[in-house]
Amino acid sequence: MDWKLVFREGLVAGSLGSLLSSLVLLACGRRDAGSAVAPVNAVSHWLWGRESLRTDRMDARHTLAGYATHHAASVFWASLHAAAAQGRPATRQAAVAVAGAAATSAIACLVDYRVVPKRLTPGFEHRISPAAMTGVYVALAVGLAAGALLARRARRCDPTT
Repeated sequence: MDWKLVFREGLVAGSLGSLLSSLVLLACGRRDAGSAVAPVNAVSHWLWGRESLRTDRMDARHTLAGYATHHAASVFWASLHAAAAQGRPATRQAAVAVAGAAATSAIACLVDYRVVPKRLTPGFEHRISPAAMTGVYVALAVGLAAGALLARRARRCDPTT
C-alpha cells in the first residue's frame, strides 16, 4: 500500500466532499434552522457540548471548530475509500468510483448514527431535517467520487507515480 498516494487522494477527495456537503449544510441550515451556520456549529458539540446545538451565529469557537471537524471526518472517510480502491484498476472507471463513494458515504452515515457514542455524532441532525441529512451524505458521496477520479486521473498522467 502506497500511503502517500492514499493520503493525497484522501485529501483531494475529502476536501471536495467536505466542501460540497458543507454547501448543503449551509443551504439546509438556512431553510430548516433559520441560520446557515447552525448545522455547522452543531458539529462542534463533541467539543463544546449542547451550547453548540443552539448557536445560530458564526463564531470561531463553534463555526471554525465545526467546519474543521467536518472537514477532518470527510478526509478520513475519503482516505479509507482511497485505501480500499488502491491497486484496483477498475476504480478508475466513473461508475465504479461513484459506487465506491456511495458505499463509503453510506458506511459513514451508519457509523455516525449507529456505532459511535451520541457525543461523537455529527450533530447537524439536531438542526436539519432527515431529508436534508440525506442530501449531506449524497453531497459527500459526489465529492468523494469526483475527487477520487480527479486524483486517480492526475496520478495516471504523472510519470513519477
